[in-house]
Amino acid sequence: MKKSFHILLSFMLLLVLLSSCKTQNLFESQKPDDYIATLDSVFYNNQDYEYRIKKDDKVSISLWGQDELSIGSVYGIYNSNEVYGKWLLVDAQGMISLPKIGPFYVEGKSVIEMKDTLKNVFSKWVQNPVVDVKILNKEITILGEVRTPGVVKIDKDRNQLMELIAKCSGFEFYANLKKIKVLRQVGADVAVTNIDLTKADHLSQRNLYLLPGDVVIIPSKRYKEFDKRISVIIPLTTTVSAAAIIMGLF
Repeated sequence: MKKSFHILLSFMLLLVLLSSCKTQNLFESQKPDDYIATLDSVFYNNQDYEYRIKKDDKVSISLWGQDELSIGSVYGIYNSNEVYGKWLLVDAQGMISLPKIGPFYVEGKSVIEMKDTLKNVFSKWVQNPVVDVKILNKEITILGEVRTPGVVKIDKDRNQLMELIAKCSGFEFYANLKKIKVLRQVGADVAVTNIDLTKADHLSQRNLYLLPGDVVIIPSKRYKEFDKRISVIIPLTTTVSAAAIIMGLF
């Protein structure tokens, strides 16, 4: 009788532990995204993509041989990088302030367009100016089941998905490669696409190009939480059973 009671007690404890805290995987949608197929053009037709300068961007300007006209020059003797604040912040009006020029509108310009414009402006003081422009805060966010999730700084406009995963030290054990999501800002809306890396014929998705500002979410497999709980439950039920046996002896 005592043995049956102890077994029943252990079983009830197991049920309570399994059902006591219900969790939800925030990186996995519970409803099918039927509209995603219509957004594929947003993610796969970007061969001609050029980054456009936005408000709050950090911009450095280099003018060869003209340190007094440069901000964060890559041509200087010393390394003037973002850490030391050698950059200009695009303000709420889309402007930056340049030496000798003053307020200068840059919002919406590509790097190439800005270089060409600055060459024309600086040619008033410098013969055949050599100008370089860099956007210092271009980044992609990787969340979920990778070894080092976070914000990845990038220099290129187009970056392969697997390249970014490698920069995050690869996938974790519980990564759900069937339901990777990529979020991309399109005007005032956010477009979402699903990627299944387990399908051999999805080479176009394996080589999906990510753009600055993209967010990648790698969800976990469903049994991750069960594995975590069972690692706690088994020792606990073993302890309860041992205690029950000791009590039975007395």
